Amino acid sequence: MKKNTYLEELKAKSAEQLNEELVSAKKELFNLRFQNATNQLDNTARITEVRKNIARIQTVITEKAKA
Repeated sequence: MKKNTYLEELKAKSAEQLNEELVSAKKELFNLRFQNATNQLDNTARITEVRKNIARIQTVITEKAKA
């Protein structure tokens, strides 16, 4: 149910807010990958979660562009 609430939050945001969210998620993914490469990352599942969140954000941006 957590992803459904996250998706509803994304749909309520404007296109500018979604772009800001996308940039911050990509920065977080970069930092997670860097930590993973230096063996400092404890929760490697977080990388997958962030990647899926990026895909969700991009999907909502595309839906808003088509509407």
